[in-house]
Amino acid sequence: MRLLLLSVVGQQTGLNVVQATVCSHWGAPSDKSLFQDGDVIIGGLFNLYQIPSTVDEDYTKKPHYESCTGLELVPLKYSYAMVFAVEEINRNNTLLPGVKLGYRILDSCSMYPWALQSTMSLVGGDTQSCNLKAITAPIASDEQPGVRAGGLPVPLIIGAASSTSSIMMSSTLAPLSVPVISYLASCPCLSDRLKYPNFFRTIPSDVYQAWAMARLAIRFHWTWIGAVVKNNDYGQLAIQVFQKEIFGKGVCLEFIETLKKETIVTDVKRAALTIQASTARVILIFCWYTEVKKLLLELAKRNVTDRQFLASESWSTSDELLQDQTISKVANGVLGVAIRSSTIPGFEKYLRSLHPNRHPNDVFLRDFWQKEFGCSPLSSYFSSPLIPTSDYLSNVSTSPTDSVPPQKISPPPCSGTESLENVQNHFTDTSQLRVAYNVYLAVYAAAHALHSLLSCNTHTCTFQKHIKHIELLQHLNKVNITTPHGERFYFQGADIPAMYDLVNWQKQPEGQLKLVLVGRVDGFNLHLNESAVQWISGSSQVPVSVCSESCPPGTRKANRKGEPLCCFDCIPCTEGEISNETGSLHCERCPSEFWSNVEQTACIPRQLDFLSFNETLGIILTTVAASGVVVTTAVFVVFRCYRQTPMVRANNSELSFLLLLSLKLCFLCSLVFIGRPSVWSCRFQQAAFGISFVLCVSCLLVKTLVVLAVFRSARPGAENLMKWFGPVQQRGSVFLFTCIQVIICTTWLSISPPVPRRDLGFQGSKVTLECAMGSVVGFSLVLGYIGLLACTCLLLAFLARNLPDNFNEAKLITFSMLIFCAVWIAFVPAYVSSPGKYVVAVEIFAILASSYGLLLCIFAPKCFIILLRPEKNTKKQLMAR
Repeated sequence: MRLLLLSVVGQQTGLNVVQATVCSHWGAPSDKSLFQDGDVIIGGLFNLYQIPSTVDEDYTKKPHYESCTGLELVPLKYSYAMVFAVEEINRNNTLLPGVKLGYRILDSCSMYPWALQSTMSLVGGDTQSCNLKAITAPIASDEQPGVRAGGLPVPLIIGAASSTSSIMMSSTLAPLSVPVISYLASCPCLSDRLKYPNFFRTIPSDVYQAWAMARLAIRFHWTWIGAVVKNNDYGQLAIQVFQKEIFGKGVCLEFIETLKKETIVTDVKRAALTIQASTARVILIFCWYTEVKKLLLELAKRNVTDRQFLASESWSTSDELLQDQTISKVANGVLGVAIRSSTIPGFEKYLRSLHPNRHPNDVFLRDFWQKEFGCSPLSSYFSSPLIPTSDYLSNVSTSPTDSVPPQKISPPPCSGTESLENVQNHFTDTSQLRVAYNVYLAVYAAAHALHSLLSCNTHTCTFQKHIKHIELLQHLNKVNITTPHGERFYFQGADIPAMYDLVNWQKQPEGQLKLVLVGRVDGFNLHLNESAVQWISGSSQVPVSVCSESCPPGTRKANRKGEPLCCFDCIPCTEGEISNETGSLHCERCPSEFWSNVEQTACIPRQLDFLSFNETLGIILTTVAASGVVVTTAVFVVFRCYRQTPMVRANNSELSFLLLLSLKLCFLCSLVFIGRPSVWSCRFQQAAFGISFVLCVSCLLVKTLVVLAVFRSARPGAENLMKWFGPVQQRGSVFLFTCIQVIICTTWLSISPPVPRRDLGFQGSKVTLECAMGSVVGFSLVLGYIGLLACTCLLLAFLARNLPDNFNEAKLITFSMLIFCAVWIAFVPAYVSSPGKYVVAVEIFAILASSYGLLLCIFAPKCFIILLRPEKNTKKQLMAR
């Protein structure tokens, strides 16, 4: 092969190559070709025959390949699309006037070495030796020694059918600048003009179909997908593009299985086991239809019927798969990307008119005829009175191995009446031409490039005897034509504008699968009629393929350690946070004046919370306060009724009445703290609280001072002491002590008064409406002054505790002030630590507790004696001690 390439280079560059030995082609050349003479001959490469059985090579000797057997009807139709295009161009008087196009079509048998060998045969001439003289003149009409019929070099090749073969062809022919136009090689790598400057194609790059499949997965929320790809450039690079498109889109691949034609049996079994064991319900397949058929049959054997398949263009329209009853059990609902369907006017009529009698040198047609009708067209041709046997023998180009002894021909001779007019098979079906139309476009692209190269006008062309490959390559880059359907056709580097169909396999009532068009892809624009899609279940319900169900609103994703991003747990949002979308990665915190609803899906305004009269706690505190008022009033009435008794008179009845009034005010002021805070209520409640308690404690303090003064005045030399503690002085002292608190409260309310405020610091669905102190110093002074009077009173009462019991209240005041101080000392930490409205409840509780403490400790014993022990309410009893 190296020597043959050297010969070709010598031919193209004009170098003299000296050869010491006679060489021949590596391996046996293909003995079957389809040839038509012409002024310019273009080459064609198709996989016309089935791949032979694989033989493991040990690389210790020259590889041996069995001959390909079994004609493939679909690629055969592609080759005749090329023949039809050439003949149509030759009938066109304006495209290449005066120039006849010819063709030479070879079979590559889907084998890379054979494809390369056929490529070299096309560009170098199918010589039997390496004699340079045999390939220096590419004129079809000249007699060439060593060249078989149809063995002249071609300036351009239409092919190949696979990306790997096209890579080999383009790389090999790049130094010669021989253009290669592929109709089926879709590998994105072939778009690289630096590596493959001589490559063109009439099929879009896989970038677009991989993008379309990724968009389908994202659109239908298929986040957990399996993939089966062919182990070559087509499959590997396509899945790489797919992975690039789904990156960061929340779609993951559970597995990637590869199929290799050399080990297809074991690979198919392994892939089927993987699919069967996987949790992915959507399987992406980038393989040739022959491998897909084996895989689907293996899945049918294992009864795996619940997988949704995404098909690449290489098998999405395969009639062989669609018509297989076994495959229909597992492949219903296949959604795939397909090469844009089109029509070729007159092509069906041309195919049905084919007959070996009219094409005696067409070895492929003879094989097809024998396969289709089970008879030998050769015998019928010989028996035809219209064509002499000598004409046939002079037209057929074949090697000696083509001559088959008559005794080895098993099929009977054809009658000559066989026809394709009523034959329905893959070959004659032209309802949806896809790859065949790509071949058709490739031939027209070559013709338009020749039209430009040969400076053709409507009447004639400037014919060049030697067409330079580099010039033809340059004119191919400039091709810009309008197809018969009105679409613009041009090359963007190696590629054409991307156009695909989206197809769906739908099961018919009789059980057959039917190919239905459900959308299209134009470049990076996807259009899909979802309502027309039938899924694997046979319904319009989109299948679900996820590793983890999407997290509903109100939750967030939490990735599982060591697993793909598509596998996650759903964690509920914490209080005060929401997620209002499905599949949220994070929970968002609500603004300060809002809180999350129960479902954690929306932020709602936080409800105003305050201690109201309607709630249980408010009702209890109101009842306790009202009870205190009632009890105080009752005591007041008792003292009023018994004001002339010694018990009342001995304990300073005026201060007692004033004390009861102040206690009633203390009970009543607690009610001001309940209810919705307002500007006036906030100011009044603190002032009422502070003044009421100072009035109460002042009365106790003066009472204590009076008791001490009475007993001190009984001592010698202290007779004048009582004049400082007469009724006027007592009232004046209470008034003075109270006025100090009034001044403090007035100053506080004037400078920085308490105001209603929403406490947003407490996290919850409710925001507390409270009275902000305004000035901590003012509030501290109010409490501090009350505490100062209370401590002073407690100290004086403690000093007077040993005085005669019946004449003073020292012990009662001492005990009551102990309770009072204990309540308010405990109040401070409770007030600071209580949340929300409970701050107010703590303050009300402290007011009520201290008020009840004073009321009960001071007045309960006296009321007991007045009401229940009247015999002790006498002057004699009081003076007993």
